[in-house]
Amino acid sequence: MRDILTVTLNPALDFATHVDSVLPNVKLRCAAPRTDPGGGGINVSRAIALLGGSSRCLVALGGRNGETLADLLRAAGIDLIIHKAPGETRSSLSVRDENRGDQYRFMLPGPPWSPLDVIEAERTIVDSAQAGGLSVVSGTLPPGVLPDIVPDLCGKLRARGSEVVVDTSGPALHLLARAKGPAPDILRMNQEEADDLARRKLHDIRDSADFAQELVRRGVAGKVIVARGPEGSVLATATDRFHYRAADVPVRSKVGAGDTFVGAFTLSLAQGNDLPRALRRAVAAASAAVMTEGTALCRREDAERLTELCEAGEV
Repeated sequence: MRDILTVTLNPALDFATHVDSVLPNVKLRCAAPRTDPGGGGINVSRAIALLGGSSRCLVALGGRNGETLADLLRAAGIDLIIHKAPGETRSSLSVRDENRGDQYRFMLPGPPWSPLDVIEAERTIVDSAQAGGLSVVSGTLPPGVLPDIVPDLCGKLRARGSEVVVDTSGPALHLLARAKGPAPDILRMNQEEADDLARRKLHDIRDSADFAQELVRRGVAGKVIVARGPEGSVLATATDRFHYRAADVPVRSKVGAGDTFVGAFTLSLAQGNDLPRALRRAVAAASAAVMTEGTALCRREDAERLTELCEAGEV
């Protein structure tokens, strides 16, 4: 199997709980919290481990939260590479309203980084990548880190011989979409992010596939994936388009579903599967992830069972 390196610059110590109802101006008595290591690349590595694979997880950590997060990753059997980050690693909280079935997610900002912090982190990331492997750059950027770090990493990692998968949002995604610098091999986004880039509503699967293929032909990435929630995901190359529908499952929490998709997709590629097979397995894993509580991600048996229920669609 090919080596997989995941990168998380802005991790979080995730707390998940639930209450009967979320009401203003009163004390809310919460259930005992579940604590998990969180952040894009971390969740990708966690999903890979849950699905029976392995990866190396490079994480920027600081303070006591960082120590706790590292302990949780080691306990989960994750191969950890720690880069010393400034300040205290952030926390996040998700609360489920049991009466309404709604989930509230509170994301705290991470500590600010200096230009020197960025230079040192880039050096660690590039030195950790392996030729012939896959590098996954996923999640938000810490305060003070400019979005141009993402295309810069794409260029340096690809020069090292690594295939680059990017799942980001906001200014970093918009910068990649301009196709002015080095591009990732694979770029994933959700429907809302694709709508934002397109500056219009992408109304259906075919519309999303058209847009994804347009991005590829503009040089934004070698392959583009657009996730459309219950409708599944589409993947486009310059010449081909694929679509698999999500399985019809009860939704308990959407936290980490996108990261689970990326983990399953990357693992499948690392195992030598072709693009349609990798996409189908990723859609099934994301379907499995929404069935679990809070930040628990997926169960392997669910992901494997749901694969046959994720059917191909026309694009």
